[in-house]
Amino acid sequence: MEPVFDLASVDTDGAIQEAQEAVAGDTRASFFRKAAIGGGTVLTSGAIMGMLPELAAARPSKKQDLKILNYALTLEYLEAAFYKEAVDHSSTFSPDAKAFAAIVADHEATHVQVLRKTIKSLHGHIVRRPNFNFKGTPEDEKKFLATSFVLENTGVHAYLGQAPRLLSRSLLAAAGSILTVEARHSAAAAILVNDKPYRIGKHSITPNGAFDTGLSMKTILGAVGRTGFITG
Repeated sequence: MEPVFDLASVDTDGAIQEAQEAVAGDTRASFFRKAAIGGGTVLTSGAIMGMLPELAAARPSKKQDLKILNYALTLEYLEAAFYKEAVDHSSTFSPDAKAFAAIVADHEATHVQVLRKTIKSLHGHIVRRPNFNFKGTPEDEKKFLATSFVLENTGVHAYLGQAPRLLSRSLLAAAGSILTVEARHSAAAAILVNDKPYRIGKHSITPNGAFDTGLSMKTILGAVGRTGFITG
């Protein structure tokens, strides 16, 4: 997948750039394959809610809905932790960036809370929160905003990729409501990066034109794993 903007100036070790690459079918994501989804599994850099081979081909079911909810929760854990750290280090941010960090931190924390309650209501096992190391990214305004743009777009593709696999219509509606919020977050980040809501650098924020694309769990989890943000 082509990066939506040039991260060279903020991604010195290439971690974020790697998160933008599609890894479907790539051996870089192979370490996810044996990791369990749900069941209280600890998410480590070597086992992050992996892509169960049967999931992609499975018919919609309550069991699959729970797996998708835990998958979404994993991503929301990461985003909530990222924005909380940004808020904690936002004293040097511009007023707009500081406000953005606070608003999105509240949204992502709410997503975590709601997903956990939903899984519990369905008598599912809630995946535990992993440990994170964001390598100082949330402490620098420029790096924070650029990374935020990447994370929020990743969330959009992740939710859209799982929508057709959900059995419950109410869960589908809830996922759609989160997806639209993630998209608004990414647009806000784009504006804060360069005052342009539709472009980052030379790249459009809607590279696929009038329609967006969903990405598989394997692709998303592989990309997230390659950032190195999840440490154990």
